[in-house]
Amino acid sequence: MEQPDQMRDMFRMQQSLNERIGVKTSGMSDEEKTRWLLNYCRAMTQEIAELTDSVPWKWWAKYQKFDEQNARVEVVDLFHFLISAAQVLGMSADDVYQAYLKKNAVNFQRQETGYTRKDEGDSRHI
Repeated sequence: MEQPDQMRDMFRMQQSLNERIGVKTSGMSDEEKTRWLLNYCRAMTQEIAELTDSVPWKWWAKYQKFDEQNARVEVVDLFHFLISAAQVLGMSADDVYQAYLKKNAVNFQRQETGYTRKDEGDSRHI
């Protein structure tokens, strides 16, 4: 039995959810793209904070416990907003995958060379 294309499914489901709540990412003006990218960045910042609160990061507080279940939920919440941001930029699941492959190769190359200096040019082809 063939496995479903999970990444494409996630993009399709997120587009459906966004449209359900009134956000149509295709055909946005630059102003709308800017507004929605900022909205999604702010939402992801909040989700990162909630993920951080799932782990006992306060070294001075003894009451904290690792909440793995909540950490998993927060990671999934991040995917919702990250996929939405990709869609605002007109990226499909295939686009994200191809860009990931290219960026991953850049990251490995950086490690091979010791990553001793920042070179923004090494990612311009992505």
